[in-house]
This record gives sequence, structure tokens and C-alpha cells, in this order.
Amino acid sequence: MTDPNELKTFKTALLLGIHLRSDERDECETSLEELERLADTYGLETVDKVPIMLKKIISATLIGKGKLQELLALCEEYKIDVVIFDEEISPHQQKNLEKLFKRPVLDRTELILEVFNKHAQTKEARLQIELAKIRYTMPRLKRMWTHLSRQVAGGGGFLKGAGEKQIELDRRMLGHRMARLQKEIDAVRAHREIQRGARRRRQIPTFAIVGYTNAGKSTLLNALTSADILVEDKLFATLDTTTRKYTLPNNQEILLIDTVGFIRKIPHTLIAAFKSTLEETVYTDVLIHLVDASSSEALQQGEATIQLLEDLGAGDIPKITVLNKVDQVTDRTMLTKLRVAYPNTIQISAKEKRGLSDLLEQMIKAVEALRKKVDLCIPQSHYGLVSELMSSGHVISVEYEENNVLMEVEIPASLEHKVERFIR
Repeated sequence: MTDPNELKTFKTALLLGIHLRSDERDECETSLEELERLADTYGLETVDKVPIMLKKIISATLIGKGKLQELLALCEEYKIDVVIFDEEISPHQQKNLEKLFKRPVLDRTELILEVFNKHAQTKEARLQIELAKIRYTMPRLKRMWTHLSRQVAGGGGFLKGAGEKQIELDRRMLGHRMARLQKEIDAVRAHREIQRGARRRRQIPTFAIVGYTNAGKSTLLNALTSADILVEDKLFATLDTTTRKYTLPNNQEILLIDTVGFIRKIPHTLIAAFKSTLEETVYTDVLIHLVDASSSEALQQGEATIQLLEDLGAGDIPKITVLNKVDQVTDRTMLTKLRVAYPNTIQISAKEKRGLSDLLEQMIKAVEALRKKVDLCIPQSHYGLVSELMSSGHVISVEYEENNVLMEVEIPASLEHKVERFIR
């Protein structure tokens, strides 16, 4: 793991992508463009992006000596500070590549970790990032001792003095730190479960806004709720879950949750570390899947989001697919392709607040689908049930007739068994 303090001094980067077949070049170049945006988010200027086709993977250095010498010359000519691979490289390869390049070498995972670390705001996010960094660091301890005789301070820092004995001590220390971090994260998760339980008891429908990073999730939440959440044209501008209360046009109260953005090739260590944050997408009633319709990669980004939702166990949750940034679309055929891929989509511009009424209409229908409309005659002696229905259901009409309360109300499935005998 590169010392974060040293990484802050870097200004320029060379980005390298690997593909094994000629028909994979376009995908490799697209992924490199995303890596460039990650580098920009961190504060690095990309000098060049180089897609490299390999006939054979070299176990020691990934790339053959001839190509490495060519890339080293490029680094020297443009005085490049750091080399970043778009693939995850092994600790052994990382160590060998740094010897050859004579400068730090990172991979996509390490850059993402540093971007996450830079943008985390809450204690929970910081805990989860530290845990992910330790998991990434553990197999790279030997490299960290030999590379520039670096000493890293902090919660997961290293004692002075190199050698195998010291590395074993560091592994043990990091293991203890991981256990403590996991304990704290479990406590946060337990607190979130209490919050979810309270929401369930109050029967407030929840909508989680999900989508590829930079799809406009925070902008949409701001447009609907005036939440004043930071909005930047950067990857991972939002890392912390934000929840806001909102009242739909039919007076139905709901909760809107803004979640961390998804990307392709997201490191498994981050999926594991951010599980409790991402669980907000699993324990929601409806997902608002936001797609940046102005991106040339909109289809692939949508697929990546759907795949990650499947991985999280949220694949079966009802979804409203929303095509955002339609005001910025230059390729109208992309809208057609997206509508074919996702029938019944809604087109909006969250920034311009266009199309929001159509979205709200679909949200009302989604809540209605979660509930059942019933016509009830409840004796006033059971007024406690009436009160519960008024707070947890959506009352359409209510009349008082002698000793009975006549109600037409939409109720969540969890209350059906309580009202069965009072249905008219």
C-alpha cells in the first residue's frame, strides 16, 4: 500500500490497461477512461492512457520486458510521478514493477481505496475504509518494508525495523486492529437494524436511490427534498448513506435513501467492507435505479448496477428505472436502446427538475402496490386499531356511524391479519 501522505505529493499519472484479445480493446479503453476519472477525483493529472494487448501474462511483472522499457522511457520523458494499472496486481508483481519503473506503482483497487478515504465523511465510512485498506495491505507487508524504507503511521501503522520477524509482528497487530474494526462496524450495523426496525413499525415505505457513480443520485435527492447534499462531477462524491423524509403529492410519507455509487470491477474487499452501508439497498421497499442516459456507457453501467444488486441479494426488490440527464443526451439512439433494455422507464433531468412529476406518480403507484386497499367497519371499542391504521396506513376516507368507524384505507401487508374480521 502506498503511503497516503506520499500519494498526496504526486501530480501526474500514467494509466495502463490490459486486454488479451483484439476485440477487448474498446472495453479496455472505456475502463481506462473510468480510471482517469478516478485519478482526477483523487487529484492526479493523467498524462497518458495506454491499452496493452498481452499475448502472454508474465507472472513476475504482468508485462514483458520490451513493453516495460518503452513505458519506462515514457515515464522519464514526461516526469510521471506514479503508474496505475487498471487491473488488480499481485503484491509480488507490484514489488517487481516498482523496481523496474523506479517509482510507485498502484492498481485500480488501491486508487479506489484512496479516493474512498479522501471522500469519507462519517465515522462508519471511515471505519469501513480502514478495514478494507488493512485487508488490501496484509499480503503486501513485505513490499512495504522494502519499498523506499517507508514507515506508515496511524491506526494500522507499522513498528520500526525491517525483517521477517517484524512483518509477523505487524501481521499480528493488523489482525488485532481488524478484529476491533469489525466489532465497531458490527455495532454500527446493529444500530442501523434498530433504525430499520423502527421504520418497519411505523410502516413508512422506503425508497433507495441506486445507480452507477455520478448518475445524479444526490442531485435527485436534492431536487426532491432540498437536502443540500454535496454534488460534484466526480466519481464517489457521495460515500455516506443519506436518508431524508419526503411527502408524496398524495400526502403519503416516505423515506428517500441516497446510496454510494456503483462501478464496474469494484474490489471485493470494498463490497465486503461496505456491506452494512450497501445493506440499505437490501432492506428497502422500492429501488429507484438511476441511469445516466447521457453517457455512452449507459447500458453497461446499468448492467453493472443490476449485477451488483443481484450480488447483494436485492435483485427481487421492485425497481423504478429512471433515465437521468436527458437534457444532456446527444445520441438519441441511446434512449431507444435504454427503453428496450428497461421497459416502462421515466425520463428526467434532476438538475433541471424536469420529469419529476412522472417519477412521483410512479412512486405513488409503487407504494400502492405494496399495500392493499380495504373497506372496514371497526367498532369504536377497537379504537386502538383505528389509531394504528391512521398512523401506519393511508386513509382514503373515514366516517363515524353510531358505535362503528367506517374506513377506506390502504394498509401494508403486515396489518392484513389484524383487520380481516372487520372487512365489509
